[in-house]
Amino acid sequence: MRYKHLNEYLKEMFGERTLKICIDAGFTCPNRDGTCGYGGCIFCSEKGSGDHLKPLPINLQIENYFNSYRSKRANKFISYFQNFTNTYAALDELKDKYDSALSNSKIVGLEIATRPDCINEDVAKLISSYAKNYYVCVELGLQTSSDITAKEINRGYTSSIFTKAINILRKYQINVVTHIMVGLPNEDFQSVKDTIEFLNSHDIQGIKIHSTYVVKNTKLDALYQKGLYEPITYDFYMNCLEYIITHISPNVIVHRVSGDPPKELLVAPEWTLHKKKVLNGLDKIMKEKDLYQGMYYNK
Repeated sequence: MRYKHLNEYLKEMFGERTLKICIDAGFTCPNRDGTCGYGGCIFCSEKGSGDHLKPLPINLQIENYFNSYRSKRANKFISYFQNFTNTYAALDELKDKYDSALSNSKIVGLEIATRPDCINEDVAKLISSYAKNYYVCVELGLQTSSDITAKEINRGYTSSIFTKAINILRKYQINVVTHIMVGLPNEDFQSVKDTIEFLNSHDIQGIKIHSTYVVKNTKLDALYQKGLYEPITYDFYMNCLEYIITHISPNVIVHRVSGDPPKELLVAPEWTLHKKKVLNGLDKIMKEKDLYQGMYYNK
């Protein structure tokens, strides 16, 4: 392994293959309801990142999963709150939803995707209370370290808020996975370098790397249709992946190196549909150039 894959990390932790159960808990986002903005980030679809999910009661989502073929592929699972901002509610509501997602004895972990501006001491205390019996992890969307780009994509918070959230979560020893995006409007290779340097100054345990793709009926789609946004090429993304993997801390677990655009909603670029091409391409580059994770890491 030339970089730390999530699958191998989970095998080491639980002794066998461990999969995620994706959950839509019916949350919204402060960047949609007017708390800090409307419409969400410019790349975000109407359903957020969970276009494939159905907002059924959580216990029913869990039951349906274990009644499907997918549950036959492993014996241990992590309940993954994927869609929108999964710490954006009152504490008692959060606890009820998290509890509902841990109803099956095969579930060994709780993973919660959220925004840095929706992390506080009380939320961190609640999440950390599950760590006695479960693997616990929080995913934070950063996308970019640039506050200029953050305004352009309507992110709704500054990078200093991300730093504050990291400090709170790590105070309670909660693992943090950070999302970054390559190819955001007006960003270039230097932007990627700046974001990785920023991340390396934080105590994070995992990273998710995504290419920016255009989804129908988003603000980014409108920019694309007007010729105001040009998606990145496959070659550029691979160059960026090579840089990210070789410069990120060798202790960080790589949770993904490619996004999963919904085929029926994707506008561009077409190559983002070919996830295996990205995975195999990265493996080939790392092997041919004899590269490995963190070889150029500068703490």
